[in-house]
Amino acid sequence: MTTNTPTTNTSSTSTPTADALNNELQALQAQHIELVNESMNHAGYFDGKESHFKLTIVSDAFEGKRLVARHQLVYALVNSLLTSQGGQIHALAIHAYTPTEWQGQSPESPLCAGQNKG
Repeated sequence: MTTNTPTTNTSSTSTPTADALNNELQALQAQHIELVNESMNHAGYFDGKESHFKLTIVSDAFEGKRLVARHQLVYALVNSLLTSQGGQIHALAIHAYTPTEWQGQSPESPLCAGQNKG
């Protein structure tokens, strides 16, 4: 099922990084966006940290593009938000689909090797 209005799911109430990420992704005119802050599953987490995200996005912009080209398109839009460019995002897991490929799936994320143990 395709959602007509983009949606965003984040885990904390003050989300300037997630908001900026979502804002940049609007250029893709996505039918569905699910953005999940997974920072709490990684080492060094503190309340409000926004460093690890999982993005599920459905857009016509991905038609005819291989997976790597889809990821490159997303990275080109959000480059300034990545830590390599001075931003806050250390990891961005991208699951990019065309509307015809989209079946409501959002793959589970693997455990972080350095995840907090308590």
